[in-house]
Amino acid sequence: MTKIQLVTNTIINQGVLPLYYNADETVTLEILRSLYKAGIRAVEYTSRGEAALSNFTKMVEIRNAEMPEMLLGIGTIKNVQQAEEYNKAGADFFISPGFVAEVAEFLIPKDLLYSPGCMTPTEIIEAESAGVTFIKLFPGNVLGTGFMSAIKDVFPNLKFMPTGGVDTTKESIESWFKAGVSAVGMGSKLVSKELMLAKDYTTIENETKKVLEIVQTLNNNNDKKAGNTL
Repeated sequence: MTKIQLVTNTIINQGVLPLYYNADETVTLEILRSLYKAGIRAVEYTSRGEAALSNFTKMVEIRNAEMPEMLLGIGTIKNVQQAEEYNKAGADFFISPGFVAEVAEFLIPKDLLYSPGCMTPTEIIEAESAGVTFIKLFPGNVLGTGFMSAIKDVFPNLKFMPTGGVDTTKESIESWFKAGVSAVGMGSKLVSKELMLAKDYTTIENETKKVLEIVQTLNNNNDKKAGNTL
């Protein structure tokens, strides 16, 4: 199994990809521990502040010492320089708000998953042509489930994950999976600024467990339906 396949399978099996950023190193690490305790095995840390790289480097160190099963991804990658920095820091996968051809050219030959944000069929075609296999639908709240339903048959070889516009409710999560996504990205709806400010790691862990249970239930129901059609 390639590294790209490993990361893809982990995110799909998990069904949800938590993403967050906090300038405080201790808060960053405690959130990571809470997500791991909840059952998360792939996390996206967003490169949105001056402390992002140093915090991420520490996350890799803690991951190696305490949670070897965890895959650490970096988000908000906009150029090759950032991709190079986080590759050296040990990132397992990379996510962008938009497709950057040079980043794809740098990462994919290294067997590193690159998931760019796309919001038009033209962008998706460009990304697919560059070797991308996992598309981030962004912004999800603007595109909506109808967009996913409309394009899924056009791109049968791609996996899709919306970020933005996904709530922690069963109704919201189910609507996206019914539309055809393979996973959902969750940022502030799951790891909110309020919870981070309060350092309420227990609630973060518990809310994450609830989301994982919702996804697992949906997957089990889909498996049963598929079995009934055989």
